[in-house]
Amino acid sequence: MKKIGLLSDTHTYLHPKIFEFFKNCNEIWHAGDIGNLETLNKLAAFKPVKAVYGNIDGEAVRSSNPEVQVFFCEKVKVMMIHIGGYPGRYDKRVLALIEKEKPKLFISGHSHILKVMPDKNYDLLHINPGAAGKFGLHHKITFVRFKIAGMEISDLEVMELDRHF
Repeated sequence: MKKIGLLSDTHTYLHPKIFEFFKNCNEIWHAGDIGNLETLNKLAAFKPVKAVYGNIDGEAVRSSNPEVQVFFCEKVKVMMIHIGGYPGRYDKRVLALIEKEKPKLFISGHSHILKVMPDKNYDLLHINPGAAGKFGLHHKITFVRFKIAGMEISDLEVMELDRHF
């Protein structure tokens, strides 16, 4: 069993509650718009990190993180990309990747909107953790944690914090 902490759209900001909420996680996954390498390095000093770059990330972040990650966690095939859409409204390029890779868990960020949605057409679970940073149109800072054991994704919890303007 693995406990996963998932966040996106930090835009260089790491809320202190991230470290408390993710303290029992085995890994942290970041779905892009990290902001800079310092932000990624702070997370990596805390827990092992898997990340993809986002549209605001510069060359330093892009050169050390791929645009798309496809990997297994336990027996669950995971696909993570920053701009992907969601069930019924996937980006065309992402839809082709979903059809090719057949992930059971599809993770994206970018919208700053927390979404957890099953997709019965592609037999997957989609998670967008919302925005963990303080830059953007969102009013709440959100990030999630969950467990993966074998083929089971369970115990998803959301941390939601007021964003102070």
